[in-house]
Amino acid sequence: MSISTTKSISVGLVLGVAGFALTPASAQYTGPSEKVTASTVAEVIEKSKDDDKVALKGLLIRKTSDEHYVFSDGTGEIPVEIDDKIFPKVPVDDKTTVQIRGEVDKGLVGKIEIDAKAMEILK
Repeated sequence: MSISTTKSISVGLVLGVAGFALTPASAQYTGPSEKVTASTVAEVIEKSKDDDKVALKGLLIRKTSDEHYVFSDGTGEIPVEIDDKIFPKVPVDDKTTVQIRGEVDKGLVGKIEIDAKAMEILK
């Protein structure tokens, strides 16, 4: 081998190793996540803990006060607090199917409520 060929191979190896070292790793996060723990009102009532994440599909069957509603999905009913900032800007009635994502809020005396973090109208 000539010196020129050896230099070319050495430079190629150095550049190849440097390029490999600079590429980002493609590992995935495998630790705890904010998983949804319940998808029905019955599941929320039976087994959810305070601050559990939920995603519920159903109807707002009545408004009880400002930002407070009763939600039903056919498995039960539960109070929901929906901030005006996340409430859709279109009319919603007791026949409009919605999805609510939020957290379980368990009070000290056994009262369970959903604190909505997002709401969307489903078609």
